Amino acid sequence: MNIKIVRTNAKHKDFINLIKKLDAYLKITDQEEHDFYNQFNAIDVIKHVVIAYYKEQAIGCGTIKSFNEDALEVKRMYVLPEARGKGFAQKFCFI
Repeated sequence: MNIKIVRTNAKHKDFINLIKKLDAYLKITDQEEHDFYNQFNAIDVIKHVVIAYYKEQAIGCGTIKSFNEDALEVKRMYVLPEARGKGFAQKFCFI
C-alpha cells in the first residue's frame, strides 16, 4: 500500500473538499445536535493539516489545533468511506 502524505494548511483545496464530505456525514450522524457541535469545527484557526493520497486521490485528512504551548487537539479526522477498513488511517494519523 503506497500512500503519499502532504503536510499543508487549511486552505488546501483537497482538504476543503474532504471536510465538506466530513461535515455532510456529521450532519447525518449528529442529527439535531449538529449545529451545537459544528460551532467547534471552524477551520480558519487550524494551521497544521495532513492529507493522505492513494493513487493520486485524496482519501483522508487530519488536523492539529494548538491551544497553547502545552496543549493541542487532533481534529477533523476523516477517511473516505470507500477507503475505510484498508489500514490507510493507521499509516497517516501519527505523522
